Amino acid sequence: MSSLFTFLLVVQALIAAVMIGVILMQKSEGGGLGVGGSPAGLLSARGAADFMTRATTVLATLFVGLSIVLAALASVGGAGGSTIDTSLSKTAQQSSGAPASSLTGAAQNAPAQSAPASDDPLAAASAAASQKAAPAPTEAPAKK
Repeated sequence: MSSLFTFLLVVQALIAAVMIGVILMQKSEGGGLGVGGSPAGLLSARGAADFMTRATTVLATLFVGLSIVLAALASVGGAGGSTIDTSLSKTAQQSSGAPASSLTGAAQNAPAQSAPASDDPLAAASAAASQKAAPAPTEAPAKK
């Protein structure tokens, strides 16, 4: 299914590039979005038969159709897979050189830290970094 998705994605990119070229090659008839143009515009016999207009219509239809197909393929293909990245926990275990069971023992001996307010892993990392960066409080010397 992934190769079909990749193929359709490449086809859509090619259609988009050709459509951009066709749109840029069209003659400007003045007035944006059909406002203020001449009476011999898009709805006349001459305008409807114009090659560039038909090419733009066909390419735009193909582009929108492929967008819908790609969205459907992406939603079906992504439903069965897990998107959780566990590489950070594996990296932490490998960098400390200790198995996961000793990490829990080390965590029990460490001073208690407040839990992050959100599920954002970057918020927890920045909180830990700020605790490491903050200088330890020193006791004031006793007055004589």
